[in-house]
Amino acid sequence: MTVVSKAEAKVGIIMGSTSDWETMSNAASTLESLGVPFEVQVVSAHRTPDLLFDYASKAEARGLECIIAGAGGAAHLPGMCASKTLLPVLGVPVESKVLRGVDSLLSIVQMPAGVPVATFAIGRAGAVNAALFAAQLLARKDPAVRAALGRHRDEQTAKVLRQPDPRLPAAPEVSAPGSLSTPASSQRPGGQ
Repeated sequence: MTVVSKAEAKVGIIMGSTSDWETMSNAASTLESLGVPFEVQVVSAHRTPDLLFDYASKAEARGLECIIAGAGGAAHLPGMCASKTLLPVLGVPVESKVLRGVDSLLSIVQMPAGVPVATFAIGRAGAVNAALFAAQLLARKDPAVRAALGRHRDEQTAKVLRQPDPRLPAAPEVSAPGSLSTPASSQRPGGQ
């Protein structure tokens, strides 16, 4: 994963604890695949509220354009973050062992009127979609991010069209005629 300086980051990814990284790493890898610079930080709403308030209140001045906030359990992080910034906050409910993330989803999605948090699905799907949504926000002003999103959509379409019948094995990728490259799907470990 490419690490960028806080000055370069356009998206902040925050989470309530290090255990949330398993879910939130999906947002990071999605942004990275699209070439969107981001930062990552653990910011607990309950254990480090002063850090949360400082992070959220200074985020826009530091150049962030939106914040993806992942939290499990009571999941106060996205809402408290949204209360301290005018930036869009994208909430990702992290799946918990006890209630499988439903508690997190309800805590994030049921924000009172006046302090919105865009809320996504529980777990990996939510983290990926929050990253894609963050990229869509940036793409309104950034042609490179817009182009990356277009390529991402085209790749999704091509993947479905390559295997229209789920009962059949996926067709191997084929190099273009005259190409000296070998498709990644046909490369073997050790270069053989």
